[in-house]
Amino acid sequence: MVNEQQVRKILQTLKHPKTQKSFLNLGMIRDIAIDNDTVSLTLALKSERSPLRRSLQQQINSALQSLPGVGKVHIEVSELSREEWEKMFPPPVYRGIARVKEIVAVASGKGGVGKTTVAINIALALAGQGLRVGLLDADIYGPSVPIMLDLVGEPESSPDGMILPLEKFGIKIMSLGMKAQQNEAFIWRGPLVAKMIGHLLGNVQWGDLDFLVIDLPPGTGDPSITIAQAIPRCQILMVTTPQKVSLADVQRAIDLFRKYNLKIIGLVENMSYFVSEPGAVPLNIFGQGGGEQLSREYQLPLLGKIPLDLTIRSSEDRGLPLMAAEPKSSAGAIFQEIAKLITN
Repeated sequence: MVNEQQVRKILQTLKHPKTQKSFLNLGMIRDIAIDNDTVSLTLALKSERSPLRRSLQQQINSALQSLPGVGKVHIEVSELSREEWEKMFPPPVYRGIARVKEIVAVASGKGGVGKTTVAINIALALAGQGLRVGLLDADIYGPSVPIMLDLVGEPESSPDGMILPLEKFGIKIMSLGMKAQQNEAFIWRGPLVAKMIGHLLGNVQWGDLDFLVIDLPPGTGDPSITIAQAIPRCQILMVTTPQKVSLADVQRAIDLFRKYNLKIIGLVENMSYFVSEPGAVPLNIFGQGGGEQLSREYQLPLLGKIPLDLTIRSSEDRGLPLMAAEPKSSAGAIFQEIAKLITN
């Protein structure tokens, strides 16, 4: 009959492809048990969707089956917590964000829900509370922050080679749109995305910030996950609209972020209703109750419901976002409340 020492000895030979450390020593193979000719264990991975899963299961099975006395191998797969993963694989040390206290990435399951509008105005609302705030436009498909904030010119470099973000409306701003032609089409692959985000986090001199707000690409594709995973201490703020098609996409996005152990701090429902004039009955143009439904289903706080407001649209067209143009408006008060809830 095989014993645990023999099992551990052969499992020590299986090493992580990046670190070349034993999966056993890393703690990713655990709960080893032997019952007659059956060896059972747990394989703990970052995600059940991990590309290592199938090949590693096959390697474990082949290695153990080669031991005399082993008839069956049972492998249970579990997910590591984010804390466990970062202990095993410490996140990169980016000197650019070394003095940034909190990082909030604004995400959406689909385009066209006003994600960038929400990101900009929340950043400005946080700054309105007297906090030191930065805004990183990481939307690789269409970086629109420079247009919406009417930013002109490219960032300069400091004497030590760090990139100096532009400053406007009391916040520091950096965008991929500043580093390329505005009308240029982009084709980004996973490794290039990770490299560029590492560059923006490591080589931009963000300095002392209370919050860095990051505008992620829309959708549930690889770029959003790649970017969010590349950012240490990243927390996700999800933006949706009330309509069913948006809810379905946001549900997929939430599930995906959670599978990669990324913390979601809450929901914002944009284009929630329309009021034609003061005192008029709100019109639910895109339906209603979507934010509440997601909040109940996923046990996430609904931080605010932003109306479909002409002031928001017209201010953006002028390169003057709502929280810079009319922070005391009714819609501005909603952004202020969302910012307060984020800081609590």
